[in-house]
Amino acid sequence: MAFTSCPRGARLARRLVSHRLDTWGHPYDGRVNDTLTLITAELTANAVRHGHVSGRDFHVRLTENTDSLRVEVTDTRTERVPLLSDLEPPGDAESGRGLLIVAGLATRWAVTPRVGAPGKTVWAELGLTRDTHDPAIVDRFHANGLDGGPTWPPGVSGGH
Repeated sequence: MAFTSCPRGARLARRLVSHRLDTWGHPYDGRVNDTLTLITAELTANAVRHGHVSGRDFHVRLTENTDSLRVEVTDTRTERVPLLSDLEPPGDAESGRGLLIVAGLATRWAVTPRVGAPGKTVWAELGLTRDTHDPAIVDRFHANGLDGGPTWPPGVSGGH
C-alpha cells in the first residue's frame, strides 16, 4: 500500500501492519505482532524523516512465508541510504537508534535499490518459530503503550 510521506502516514502504515498480522493469526498482544509492528514503525519513520520527497508517497509491503514474515518500506529518495552500522550514536543524540532496534529485533534486514523507479527499499524479516504466540519480545523497548501503540524509552525516537 501507498502512504502519504508524513507522520500520520507512518502511523497508519504501522496500524495496518498490526491489523493484517492479527488477521493472519498473530494476535495484537503477541510477540510476532509487537515485534514486527515496532520494526515497521522504525522503518516507516525513517522513510518519512529521511526518504521524503515532496509529493511522493512511501510504500509498505507485508508478506508471510511458512517460516518468516517480511516487511518492506520503499521511498523515492535514492541518495539517502541508511548506514549499516552497529555503532550506537552518542548518548545525547536525539536520533540514530532506530536501525539498531531493527537490527536487534529482525532475523535479518537490508537495503536494496528500488526496482523500476528511483529510490530504495529497506526490508526486515522476522523468523517464525513454534512459539510465535509467546509474550512480546519487545517489552524491553516498552513497545506496549497503554493505547496499544509503541512508547519509547528516553533517547529513542519512534518517529510518530
